[in-house]
Amino acid sequence: MERSSSSAWVKGIAEMFASQGVEVPRLFRCAGADLMLLDSPDARFPADQVTRLWELAVAWTGNPALGLDRELALRHVNFDVVGYAMLSSPDLRAGLDSLSRYLALISDAATFVLQPAPTGAWLVLGHTGNTVRVPRQRQEYGLLALLMLCRWLTRREVKPLAVELVFPDPVDLRPYQRAFECPLRFDQPATRLLLAGADLAADIPSRNPSMYALHERVLEGKLAELGHARISYRVSEAIIRRLHQGEPRREDIASSLALADRTLQRRLHAEQTSFQELLDGARRELAGKYLADGQYSLGQVADLLGFADQSNFFRACKRWFGLTPGQYRQRVAADRILS
Repeated sequence: MERSSSSAWVKGIAEMFASQGVEVPRLFRCAGADLMLLDSPDARFPADQVTRLWELAVAWTGNPALGLDRELALRHVNFDVVGYAMLSSPDLRAGLDSLSRYLALISDAATFVLQPAPTGAWLVLGHTGNTVRVPRQRQEYGLLALLMLCRWLTRREVKPLAVELVFPDPVDLRPYQRAFECPLRFDQPATRLLLAGADLAADIPSRNPSMYALHERVLEGKLAELGHARISYRVSEAIIRRLHQGEPRREDIASSLALADRTLQRRLHAEQTSFQELLDGARRELAGKYLADGQYSLGQVADLLGFADQSNFFRACKRWFGLTPGQYRQRVAADRILS
């Protein structure tokens, strides 16, 4: 299944680009994207096409910090129907849990997970299923949009305790400092921001249990329309979100989906698969992505895939690709030169 982003999300990005002087019709033509789909609520844009839009917009504006502006993120970001469900949630943590469950409606090429920390929780963003490297601006804009969403939901000045990014130090740090107003660390294993426990427990003023239940039914229906209602898909997504923390246990994945472990096993069996098959498939998909991206060492790739040691990772690569991790990376590099 090709990964994609919703037209509502892409329309918000296009409007942000336009505010920065980008000629959007020309941008879409050059990226091979259909501009008319922006006004179609059920349309989707392939993940690599969205990456191309970002690459061109950064090049045309000459702004390596494109999107790192709080006002722009607050004005143009569009979480669509998922945002309405979050508005009905009792508190920020519950709202973010909803985002994690229904993120595929916004983009199934993105991953989001709350990772517990002593002072609160890390909000961890990632991308999956892209065949070309995701530009830093796309992921950094997503992280800032997430922070602005937290402020919008709670109507309070939510301030991150720290921000970590997988990308190297920028030439100009000032846009990052203005955007996040907290300690910044680059060249990190994940793109994430740390929120305090008090912020996560903050009430959402518009909370409404009956409206939340209604939105949840709508979102479940939309997941079904998108083809993401199958339990095997949801398990795969939950695995992908957690792999960087180590190999996830089936019981924990079942709990995250509000299912008993035996119920999860039974439903996976009905879809003719198993937890172990889905874990292996998720690792294989991510391994191809991470090995094609030169920013990760082989040891880091093994860690991101949740392997306890590199030898298990090497054996898995031989089984998946018929090559060692280093050989697979060399083949990808050679294919790029030839193309």
